[in-house]
Amino acid sequence: MAVAVVAASGILTATFVSSGGKGTADASTEINQFVAIQNVRPNVQNPASGPGASKGSFTVDCGTNGNGKFSPDNPVAQPGIKNGAEHVHDFVGNLAITANSSNADLDASGTTCKNGDKSSYFWPVVRIDKTVRSGADTQRALAATTPMVTCPSVRNRLPAVPAQAKRAVDNRLAELDRGYAAANERMATGKGRIDARLNSSVLADLRDQRTTLIRGISDSIAAAGGGRTSGMISLVECDTNYDGMHAAMRHTAASVKAGLAANQQVQCPTVRDKLPGIPTAALDEVNRNLTELDRQISEANERLVTTRGQGGKNFVDNAILGPLKAKRTAVLDRISIAISRRAARPQGLEKLAGCTVTDQAPSQNGPGNQNGGAAAPSAPAALPDPQGPNLELPNNTGGIVRPASVRIEYRGNATSKVVPMPKFLRALTGDAKPISRGPANARATWACSGFTDRLSDKYPICPPGQQVQRVQDFPGCWDGKNIDSTNHRDHVAFADTKTGACKQGFAAIPQLRITLSYDIPRDVQTKGQYALDSFPEEDHNPFSDHNDFINVNSAQTMQRIATCINKGKTCR
Repeated sequence: MAVAVVAASGILTATFVSSGGKGTADASTEINQFVAIQNVRPNVQNPASGPGASKGSFTVDCGTNGNGKFSPDNPVAQPGIKNGAEHVHDFVGNLAITANSSNADLDASGTTCKNGDKSSYFWPVVRIDKTVRSGADTQRALAATTPMVTCPSVRNRLPAVPAQAKRAVDNRLAELDRGYAAANERMATGKGRIDARLNSSVLADLRDQRTTLIRGISDSIAAAGGGRTSGMISLVECDTNYDGMHAAMRHTAASVKAGLAANQQVQCPTVRDKLPGIPTAALDEVNRNLTELDRQISEANERLVTTRGQGGKNFVDNAILGPLKAKRTAVLDRISIAISRRAARPQGLEKLAGCTVTDQAPSQNGPGNQNGGAAAPSAPAALPDPQGPNLELPNNTGGIVRPASVRIEYRGNATSKVVPMPKFLRALTGDAKPISRGPANARATWACSGFTDRLSDKYPICPPGQQVQRVQDFPGCWDGKNIDSTNHRDHVAFADTKTGACKQGFAAIPQLRITLSYDIPRDVQTKGQYALDSFPEEDHNPFSDHNDFINVNSAQTMQRIATCINKGKTCR
């Protein structure tokens, strides 16, 4: 397996070995992932502020996930892929967000933030697990696994497709399917091992192909009168997939229903992929109704969070799913009527009205054909939903430690004033897969309170009375045009570490820093008994820490944030 480490000096080094891991089933073999914070040399360097610097800060209080909004979705890095993270995230801020949320859904959501900020902030949970974690188990699971790729569905995220463009769109969707299959043939050559170079090559080639095809789909829809599609760029990037490892991993709570602890999510049949080509005159009406279907699901998901624990055993069916089915039935009927005025009425749409929640039906997210077709014969079983009172997924076990505090802070730039972030900007920091994709984007985040001058890529052991911390800085520069990019990174960038300046063509924006502080018993620290949820191939690698963000601040609030920072004030 590939192992990435940051030396005590803070210099990034990477070592790739053909096999190995963390040794035997002795818990002490995991202690090499832990370091006394006093043994980490100071390595945090802040550029000196110049005359044009923006020195203020703006802090937002969004709580510590008191609602218990936990999910294995990652709406930034794996949009449209249910359980795409394969580990559980803490969510604060936006209450409705799931992997499928549209910008309109996010904007209509409630929030945990005291100032009304509807942005979504989320990160992998930390667990305390006093049982033995075995690197050998991970090696055995890997040896039996054929890696694959996972791609966001395109067919299920399209707007109404004009009848004149249907053939061209279907042809390109079929090409996406063939590209996905070809990528998995290449990935199969890496069975039983992790080859970061192979993975990088496959993903890069697939990204180029999907960029061209998805742009072509968007152009075909626009040329036929369907208007420009939005958000399609977010569907380009695919990811490595070692789901098969889950079958051999320990899952202590598999027999316990997820409803005991996990946030349920509404699961409804897809509609977009069931529609015929739409007559031009009906496009606007059909698209309005498709948006309404999305909004209904979003509202139902938010209710599942805000009404958690209310009512009896039939509360969800009677208060959420029943009304949702009635609303969907009416909207699906309106879609059928709109089409039937100018073409044959589509048959069977009414059968798509009924929905379930995640503890009533198995997950529908197998890797399969990620563009909306049938699942590939070689696809592993769908990843299960989080299970039991600890929301466990295979090998991500133990009780979740909720942060004692979450500090969300927007900061300035050392050389220039900041411009407001655009609404719906997506950003991420760190890399959840430094082993399977290489460590280029990974960042050291671990620290202890009282030691803000150093960050480690290992789990810290803190002095008595000090908190374990994760300090996660987001890119503070923006290309001035895009809210996302094909790899979810290129539209934003980190400022120069020495000067603090943004690279040419990029403007400084309020830089987001999220500091998570945990009260973890010191004996748990010294025994190496706390760890990050991770993808299976990462095996709780502390260097896989990451954080994701979608800006849903209003334009007025974001302007207030930028003004505060530019004036050098400290605001809340």
